[in-house]
Amino acid sequence: MNQPIFITGVERSGSTMIAKILDICGAFKGTTTTMYENIELKELCEKYISSNVNGSLILDTKQLSIPVIWKEKIEKILNGCECYKDGPWMFKCSLLTQMWPVWHYAYPNAKWIIVRRRTGDIIESCMKTGYMRMFKEEANREKVNVATEEDGWRWWIHQYESRFREMIETGVNCKIIWPERMVIGDYQQIYEMLDWVGLQWSSKIVETIDPLLNKSRRKEQWHT
Repeated sequence: MNQPIFITGVERSGSTMIAKILDICGAFKGTTTTMYENIELKELCEKYISSNVNGSLILDTKQLSIPVIWKEKIEKILNGCECYKDGPWMFKCSLLTQMWPVWHYAYPNAKWIIVRRRTGDIIESCMKTGYMRMFKEEANREKVNVATEEDGWRWWIHQYESRFREMIETGVNCKIIWPERMVIGDYQQIYEMLDWVGLQWSSKIVETIDPLLNKSRRKEQWHT
């Protein structure tokens, strides 16, 4: 089985757009949601997290139990109901950040794409997105000792950033991508990313992705 490509980041960072680009260029993704998250693999992550989170909001990566059969479970899904045959395959999910040691143990040579976005933009997007309700709940704000939803999301982002640092310091094979650079027409990181994962650039990337960036461009123009 080919080395996997794992795409992760804080929610609302632009990881879906990066996954879409890899899909355009031929990476196998299996059966996914509209957010490009493999349904079976995400459910497996959710089950693991729910059984290990112990009442907190986020996993402590330094206290994780590592299932030795995790790789076996993944490949059973991919080779079974997903009918994976060959070539680069990807899994995009923000939950990967919380449980990165599990996936790193199973696939030590995997290539990780960490998607980043400015903190203020993530917070604004989370607060405007209907299903992002974690810190609208007072009980969750109390758990992390913050008073407002905005401060809750800021705390959440910092938790993810600390895990990004862990990954880098441990030597996980990763590349950091800032999708917002595409807003100004800078696709250099995308060229480099595709070459790194062994995929070829396609003209369909700009044709498909560029129209999706127009809203962000209008926002940038408003602020300048």
